Amino acid sequence: MTRVGWYGLGSMGLAMATNLQKHMATKVTVNSLLYSNRTMTRGDPLKALGATPETNFSKLVAQCGVIFTMVSNDSVLQNLISTVTDSNQSLKDKIFVDCSTIHPETVGLTVAKLKSKQADFLAAPVFGGNPIAVDGKLIFAIAGPKRASDIVKPLIQGVMGRRVIDCGEDAKKSALLKIAGNIITINLMEAVGEAQVFAERTGLGTSAMEDLIGDAFGPVAGGYSKRLTTGAYAPPLDSRPGFGVSLAIKDANHAFAIAKENSVELPGLQVATENMVAAREYAGECVDSSSMYGILRQKAEMEFWNEKSRKG
Repeated sequence: MTRVGWYGLGSMGLAMATNLQKHMATKVTVNSLLYSNRTMTRGDPLKALGATPETNFSKLVAQCGVIFTMVSNDSVLQNLISTVTDSNQSLKDKIFVDCSTIHPETVGLTVAKLKSKQADFLAAPVFGGNPIAVDGKLIFAIAGPKRASDIVKPLIQGVMGRRVIDCGEDAKKSALLKIAGNIITINLMEAVGEAQVFAERTGLGTSAMEDLIGDAFGPVAGGYSKRLTTGAYAPPLDSRPGFGVSLAIKDANHAFAIAKENSVELPGLQVATENMVAAREYAGECVDSSSMYGILRQKAEMEFWNEKSRKG
């Protein structure tokens, strides 16, 4: 089996790479995961599991046949791909798998760049937050050449994800599905936040509301509610939010741009995004994508912070 590389160790990437390394460690004939990141110390938990660090992305690519990336935005991915496509190193038959949320145009440009070097690109964005990534229960939307998909799926199904949605050979399709899914995700966080503020303000209480949300609307909605009631929407400044608010705003802006091109209105997403922007302006970057809850609290004449969040 070809060696596997990984770049990008944010809260999602580290959880995913950890599950991949644990899986690979059970295969006697498979080399350990080779990993890289801008801040290499983020990979120390991987190293403790037997994974191998590599500070240089080009050297990582040279040693691997499959390279996963999980990065914060389009420009980071573009820079990584340009680093190797603009060099003289051979990329023939290598498979690049990006699990980030990126614009379909970026996907198309990346496919073309790698194809010119006889390499394949799979867009494989994921659905689910950090706790779901830790449990290896993410949903992957994968699109790209079938040959590459067939090689990569066994590294995903039952390892990092509970389901793979096959979007065909056009890699842009899975990027579109991810962006469409994020419209639901962000709107759902807004709806859960509104309901919990309503429950608290009317004296109903957040506990009964959370029971209803989880039982009636499923574990995803219930998980969003717990981000609010546990204070995770505004975690301590020395920790990382589950999914940073700026990343969610970036994802929403991708949806707005594509919607405008196709004469689609997204009024619910507009409200939620305005509240996320206001939350970032008030509380800074170290807040979760669910931090619109703090703004909804303020609009209901309560503090941005609840009793379990940080206080400033």
